[in-house]
Amino acid sequence: MSARPSRRLVIVVRADPVICGHSGEARNLAEAALDRDVDEVRIVTWPIDRLLETGLPLKPLDRVLPYRDGIVVERPAPVGDYKVPDGRHLAGLTGRLVELFTDGVPTVAMSLYLSPHAVAVADAVRVAHATGLPVDVTTVAEAVGSDVTNVVRACVEEDRFGAAAHVLSSYLAHDVCLAVSAYTRDLIVAAAEAIDSRHGTAFAARCRERVQVSYPAIDVAAYVSLDPAETERVLASRGLERDGYVLFLSRLARAKGVDDLIAGYARSEAAARVRLVIAGDGPDAAELHALAASSARADRITFMDDVDDAEKAHLMAGCAAYVLPSKPRPEFVETFGIALVEKMLSGGGPVITTDTGGIGEAVGDCALIVPVDDPGAIAQALDRVVLEMSAVERADWERRAREHGRQFDRAAVLDGVLAQVGLVDEAPRVRLRLV
Repeated sequence: MSARPSRRLVIVVRADPVICGHSGEARNLAEAALDRDVDEVRIVTWPIDRLLETGLPLKPLDRVLPYRDGIVVERPAPVGDYKVPDGRHLAGLTGRLVELFTDGVPTVAMSLYLSPHAVAVADAVRVAHATGLPVDVTTVAEAVGSDVTNVVRACVEEDRFGAAAHVLSSYLAHDVCLAVSAYTRDLIVAAAEAIDSRHGTAFAARCRERVQVSYPAIDVAAYVSLDPAETERVLASRGLERDGYVLFLSRLARAKGVDDLIAGYARSEAAARVRLVIAGDGPDAAELHALAASSARADRITFMDDVDDAEKAHLMAGCAAYVLPSKPRPEFVETFGIALVEKMLSGGGPVITTDTGGIGEAVGDCALIVPVDDPGAIAQALDRVVLEMSAVERADWERRAREHGRQFDRAAVLDGVLAQVGLVDEAPRVRLRLV
C-alpha cells in the first residue's frame, strides 16, 4: 500500500483534450510538481462525453499526449439521472473534492477558471467543514479571460446581480486570488465597481486589495530545445518547408482575428512567396473556411484541424511569421496570449499581433504590433517580415523573443503560487497532488 501523501495540491480545470492554453497550464503545473518529488499527482476534470456535448474545440482524441508517469487523471461521473436537468457533472466534481478535503491530508486547492471551478472549490470547502471532519485546506483561485468577458461582465451588462455576486463571492472566498495578467485584474476590478455602483456592494475594494497577478505556467524547456531534424520531419509530413509559410495556430473564433488575417494575407505581396497555414478548430471554423475559399489567394491557404501538441512547437519553429491579430469582442478578450509566448520560445520568424487586452504583457517589445481590425496593416507587416527583413534582423527578433518568454517558466510560476500559501522557502521541496 502506498504511503499517504504528506501534502497535496488540488487543481480543478478543463484539462485535455480541450484546446485551451490553461489546459496546457494545468499539465505544466502538474509536471513542475512532479519535478519537486511529489508523492501523488492527480488531475480531476470533466468526462470526455460531456466535453464532446459542450461543443468546446477539442484536440484529436487519439493524439492527445499522455500525461507523464505519476499523474493520474480523474473524470468524476455525474450524480443523478435525467430528472436532474443540470448540474449533475458539477455535483460529481464537487463531491470528489469534498472527499479529498476531508481525508486528513493537508491540501492546497487551486482552480483555473472562476466559473465553475472556483465555485466548486468554494462549495466543497464549505461542505467539508459542515461534515465535522478535520479539514486542512488552503485555496487559490486563478481568474482567466473568459471568466470576466463571458461570465462576470455579462452579468453586469444584463444586470444579473445574483449571478455576478455568486461568482465574485466564491472568488473572494479563496485564501489567494490570482489573475493571469494585470489587464485581467483591471477588468475584474472594473466589473466589481459597476456592480457596487448599481447595488451598493463592496466587491471592488476587496478585489483591489486581494487580487494579484500570476502569469500562466509554460513548459519553456519543451520549446527552446526542439530537435531541428524532427522539425524538418514534421514540416515534410505536412508538405511544408521552413520559412515557406505564415502560421496561425489557435482557436478559430471571431475574437482571434482570423478573418483579418485572411484578408491581409490576400493583399500582401508576401503571399506570392509563402503559404498561409491556419491550424486549429473552433466555433467559427465553417465560416472561416468559406471566407478563405472566396479569397483571391484561396489556393495558397491551408487549414489544419488535427495538429497535436507534439507537432505544434515544430510548426511554430518553422514558420516565416506567426500571426495572431486578436481583437476585443463581447464574448472574449485576449487577456494574456499563451500561444504567443510558446511561439516566441520555439524560434522561427517574428510574431505579428495586436495590442489587445493582456497581449502586451505576453510579448513585451518582442513582436510586431498592428492595429485591431486592420487587414492592410497585416499585409504591410507580412511584407516587412517576409520580403524586407534581413537574416540578421530576423535572428535578433528571435533571440529577444526567446529571452522574454523564459520568464514564464512553469517552475518559477509554481514557486510564485506556492509562496502565496507559505509552501516555498529558500530550498522548496513540497509534496503536491493535483486534481
